[in-house]
Amino acid sequence: MNLNVGDVVTNTLNVLGCRPGCRGVVYDIYDDFDIPEKNGVSIIFENGKYDGFSYEEQHLMLNQEPAARIPYKIKDYKFENVMKLSQDYKNGFWDEIFR
Repeated sequence: MNLNVGDVVTNTLNVLGCRPGCRGVVYDIYDDFDIPEKNGVSIIFENGKYDGFSYEEQHLMLNQEPAARIPYKIKDYKFENVMKLSQDYKNGFWDEIFR
C-alpha cells in the first residue's frame, strides 16, 4: 500500500474510537522508523481524531478507498502541526470527504 496525502482510507479494526469502515484522510507522510525504505502515514478520521500508521500498521488496520474525486485543496494539504490540524477539522476543511 503506497498512500499519499489526500488518499482516503477506511479502517478494518477499531481505531481511535472509530468502528471498522470509518473513513480517514492521509494528511502527512513520514519515514517509517522500522522499515526505512517505506513510509508511515498520518491520518485524520471522521471523528476528528488522528494518528500515525507505520507501513506494517497500514496493512493490518486500513483499506484504501477508490480514488474517487479528492478535492485539490485536500491533495495539496500542508501539515504544519496538530493544533492547526484540529482547527482545520473544526473549521470544516475535511467536510467534503467526511460528509
